[in-house]
Parts: sequence; structure tokens; C-alpha cells
Amino acid sequence: MAEVDLGDVAGAVLIDAAREAARNAHAPYSRFGVGAALLLEDGAIIPGTNFENASYGLSLCAETVALAAANVAGRLRDVVAIGIVGGRITPGGLTGADPVRPCGRCRQILNEAAQMGGRDIVIHCASGDGGAVERHLLSELLPFAFGPDDLGLS
Repeated sequence: MAEVDLGDVAGAVLIDAAREAARNAHAPYSRFGVGAALLLEDGAIIPGTNFENASYGLSLCAETVALAAANVAGRLRDVVAIGIVGGRITPGGLTGADPVRPCGRCRQILNEAAQMGGRDIVIHCASGDGGAVERHLLSELLPFAFGPDDLGLS
């Protein structure tokens, strides 16, 4: 899969959009808010935020929420990058010094979009306090991924 060169500006914009989305996190149990922002081919940004449930297994990750919104819009194959921010929710905003990375489930769901679009998705991960930012390729975070290509459906 080909990598799309987005530059540092796109990463900063996505992190800002993810931070804004995290303000709406429904995280009454963990008090850990996560925001995600997808960048589509045409420059559109689709946000998502984590959505917890009293039955913990039914909770949704921010990345999954954003990808589901892209799918509803018929744009799942247009995803080129994602920004993710997370941290402890405080009255002053998010805290935490460690970048938040997508969980295994979210990596697999991101892979679905990546294989459909024929590209490697760029993943920008940031800490709640904004002090740490990482840039990864999905293929680095999920090597030997299984997806539509393995089923002959790409």
C-alpha cells in the first residue's frame, strides 16, 4: 500500500480536531477521554470520541466512532490519516504525558479502510497535555494485517 505524504501541518490539524472531539467524550466510568479525527482524500475531517457504557464491553473507541461516521457518509475508502488524542478528563481539559495509540481492535478496523482505499494510513498520536506527538504508519502498528485483500475483496 502506498503512503500519502501529508506533512506536519496535516498532523497538527488532525490533533487539534481530535482534541476538540475529546471534549465531548462520554467517559463517566474511566474519566479517560479520547478524541479522533479522520482526514479524507478531499481534506474533509470527520471527528469521533469515545462513548462508554455501563456494560463496559459495549463501549466504543473514538477511532471506531469516526470510522463508522465515515462509513455512513460512504467515505470509508477515502481515509488517508487519523489523529488521536487522549488523557484523564479534568476541569482544565485532558492531562497525561503519554501519547494514546489505537487499540488492536481499532488498528484492525483502520486496516479495513486502508485496504479498501489501497493506501497505508498515517496515524498521529498525541498525549492529553499536548507535550508528546508520534507519527506512525498503520502497517508499522499492525504488521501482517488480515483484511479484505485476504478475502479477495479489495
